[in-house]
Amino acid sequence: MHTTGRPGTLPTRLATKINGYLPCIRARTAASEDDMRLNENADLDTSQVEDLRGSGGGGGIGGLPIGGRGLTGVIVTVLLALVGGYFGIDTLNGGDPSGQPAAGPGLEQECGSANADRLKQLDCRNLLYINSIQAYWTDELPAAFGTTYEPATTRYFSNQVSTGCGAADSGTGPFYCPADDHVYIDLTFYRLLADQLGAPGEFAQPYVLAHEYGHHVQDLLGTEAEMRREQQRDPDEANHLSVKLELQADCYAGAWANGASDTEGSDGTKLFTSITDSDIQQGLDTASKIGDDTLQQRSGGSVNPAEFTHGTSAQRQQWFRTGYESGDPKSCDTFAAGAVK
Repeated sequence: MHTTGRPGTLPTRLATKINGYLPCIRARTAASEDDMRLNENADLDTSQVEDLRGSGGGGGIGGLPIGGRGLTGVIVTVLLALVGGYFGIDTLNGGDPSGQPAAGPGLEQECGSANADRLKQLDCRNLLYINSIQAYWTDELPAAFGTTYEPATTRYFSNQVSTGCGAADSGTGPFYCPADDHVYIDLTFYRLLADQLGAPGEFAQPYVLAHEYGHHVQDLLGTEAEMRREQQRDPDEANHLSVKLELQADCYAGAWANGASDTEGSDGTKLFTSITDSDIQQGLDTASKIGDDTLQQRSGGSVNPAEFTHGTSAQRQQWFRTGYESGDPKSCDTFAAGAVK
């Protein structure tokens, strides 16, 4: 039996308490009565996020080339490289594996239980999502694959950041770096996702984070390393192999979504009080906005499957749905023969 907080305390309804968004986004979300609810009394583990905002240490920009192209701050380039991408060790230039120190204890105060309004804040809500995703994998990775889950911190940054995989800027989008085992995100990315890509739903945020943590799981299981070896053995299949890796991360995100309402904080209280069909639809809508074909069309070019690295909109929706409907990460074998056309 799980406690859900103090009696008589209502959970936060995100539709009416979203900060960090433009007014038009709040207006669009406020009408919904079916958004997920977060447990206001959940114990949030701030050690899972390092806040580098305002800490300096940019280390330059433009250090994350992929496929020979820089990903520096040009929206069209970001769209072609795909939002929420994954940047492996061998595709990046240099970088300091030690990364950067945390900027300070700000999140401990802002997101602590003493702050009754904490879940109105974008960074605290994302902290809760990260706690949930890692709580899910702490239980599920050994159950499904017999492997112990090793937590990875997320690093919030502004404008630019030095990583073990090289220097990045905000135009890179969220990414996971296997060289230092961190997820990186500039939270202003969600405005781009909402305003320019048409995915304003709140559930877009945990979907993006769960996708990136899916890459961490692939790193722990050796999937990413094996995929890189396959790319080296067969360069002509490099992009197709990348698509399989990305679709598997989408599927892992769906598996987390299935189990998210059961995830708990360190004190044993549930982090979510409800996740609805409307939330899952928002996840599917987000997947539809960031498929290779859709992004190529948005950039004004023609659709070229030979350049796909993340999968089509339909494929991204399909594999997120596969993970969600099965609730089993073992169903996410995109590398099985014939699984991805």
